[in-house]
Amino acid sequence: MADKLHFDLVSPERRLMSEEVDQVDVPGAEGVFGVLPDHAPFMATLAPGVLTVKNAGAEKRIFVRGGFAEVTPAGLSVLAEEAVPVEELDAEAIARRIRECEEDLADEDVTAETRRQAEQELRHLKEMQAAL
Repeated sequence: MADKLHFDLVSPERRLMSEEVDQVDVPGAEGVFGVLPDHAPFMATLAPGVLTVKNAGAEKRIFVRGGFAEVTPAGLSVLAEEAVPVEELDAEAIARRIRECEEDLADEDVTAETRRQAEQELRHLKEMQAAL
């Protein structure tokens, strides 16, 4: 049995992590699942939420949204549409952007496309806010 799990976390912008860890808890579409060394292979779709990396008693929390996770004999790879360390999320800026989206949605003169974009942005912001 291996004592460490190789973990890669990649988003379109950057590779956030590639290291040996003790455990990763992943927000899957069917619920949060934990991956330890020597986990059985499988694939899962990500749900918006916080991915937690545990290593040597420390935890790193990362907000992820969209994408998938794959466990293979080589380890765990997470390809996320978006991945942001929780400590980089700004609660005040998120709350301000939520208010702006809500104001846009309350405007009766807004176009259908602007309304669709504001609704999508509002869902996204509320997912990030929940991660805090």
